[in-house]
Amino acid sequence: MDNGFIILGIIALLFLSMYGFSYFSVAREKINQKKIQQKELDKAESRRQARIKNQELIDERVRKFAERKEEIQHELMLLEKMKEKQKAS
Repeated sequence: MDNGFIILGIIALLFLSMYGFSYFSVAREKINQKKIQQKELDKAESRRQARIKNQELIDERVRKFAERKEEIQHELMLLEKMKEKQKAS
């Protein structure tokens, strides 16, 4: 009878170890999926930050261009006024 309990214990231990092994592999796969998902989120965030930075650079260039254009137009207008004054004199 003692041998029967030992065999039953070994069989129970075998099933518990099989369950533990299968659960461990599933848990490890979930952890790996979470790591991969987090890496993808980090990549997407860094791409978004890079796009925002590039857009800020573009906006700054456009703003400087518009300011320069307005300045040139103002200078041209002043030159036209000076030209008309000289013609009137």
